[in-house]
Amino acid sequence: MTTVLRAADSAAFLGIVPTLAGFTPRRSTVLLPFRGTRTDGAMRLDLPRDGTDLEAYADAAVGLVARVSGTDAVAVVVYTDEEAHPTRDGLVLPHAVMLDELLGCAEDAGLRVVDALCVTPSGWSSYIDDEPELGSLTQISRPSDLLPTGDVSGDQSVGAELPPVDLAEKERVGRASVELAALLGGKGRGRLTARENPQLVAALVLLEDVPAFFESVLAAPDDLPPLATATLLWCLERPLLRDVAIAQWATDLAGGIRTLDAQSAFAASGVMVPDEVGQVFLGRGPTPDTDRLRGALSAMREAAARAPRPARPAPLTVAAWLSWALGRASHAGRYLEMVREIDPRYPLAALLETMIGGAMLPEWAFRSRSVE
Repeated sequence: MTTVLRAADSAAFLGIVPTLAGFTPRRSTVLLPFRGTRTDGAMRLDLPRDGTDLEAYADAAVGLVARVSGTDAVAVVVYTDEEAHPTRDGLVLPHAVMLDELLGCAEDAGLRVVDALCVTPSGWSSYIDDEPELGSLTQISRPSDLLPTGDVSGDQSVGAELPPVDLAEKERVGRASVELAALLGGKGRGRLTARENPQLVAALVLLEDVPAFFESVLAAPDDLPPLATATLLWCLERPLLRDVAIAQWATDLAGGIRTLDAQSAFAASGVMVPDEVGQVFLGRGPTPDTDRLRGALSAMREAAARAPRPARPAPLTVAAWLSWALGRASHAGRYLEMVREIDPRYPLAALLETMIGGAMLPEWAFRSRSVE
């Protein structure tokens, strides 16, 4: 069963989509799960490329929507840079074949189709109208009664680039990283000791309680001193401590301590890590505090921007996981591209690429707040 919105309703609905998504999508298929008359947010997929198996694409898209608890309907919006084509038989909208596949899959899954809309550079229309016409983009406006939100004018890629950092700051972090590695690696002890460089004493103190250090990072993620940044980079380059950081930032301090104990026991004697520890990485378990995830992501972006090039894959990969955990798969993909440019074989990045490429999302992504 299909419920087509009236033209005025469709334009108003299109005005809501960027708020639900958190950005204005571009070159995207956006799916909005409905429970009755309420929508549970928005899910975005890249538009299919030439040669894409459209049936598989549609199955994957509908599968994501169907995972949202209580979903009984879906609306679809295609944002494309292609124009609609007028023909003797009427207006032909871009990606119409893909939409037919997707709507067919939705109906096969028992989902009512609310509407299927298309936004092109010149206007908008509905795939479901018998005789689609192109409406003006000026008709699309954010409803005045919608709750205030941040700037959503940028597309899904906005905010993925690393923050600018001046060369002097990078040099300070690089120098601190070299000195810390020399001290902790036992190299050059005759010429470099904590006594000769008192600042390194602070790094050693931080490393005495790694979970406490990771927790302190959230307090000022954008303003870590060079030595603290170097210490953080040193930790992230060690898979055991990197995994502790991910688990802790997705849970709490106690979760970090549990993960550190479990990982240390495994490294020392092969004791299996409890399932609940590994499940966090796969996006399973309680929904994380988004403020913690955002704070940690900010810290990773800053650390990657300040890090010497060879040390960037670790913070970039953690940034990719945090972005994925926040539902920002496009940002995660961009960070993984940056990793690939430095180290194409970085192990954790390859695993994340497999997860993201398979349209895998964390379970908590399907527990969205409903909006009428």
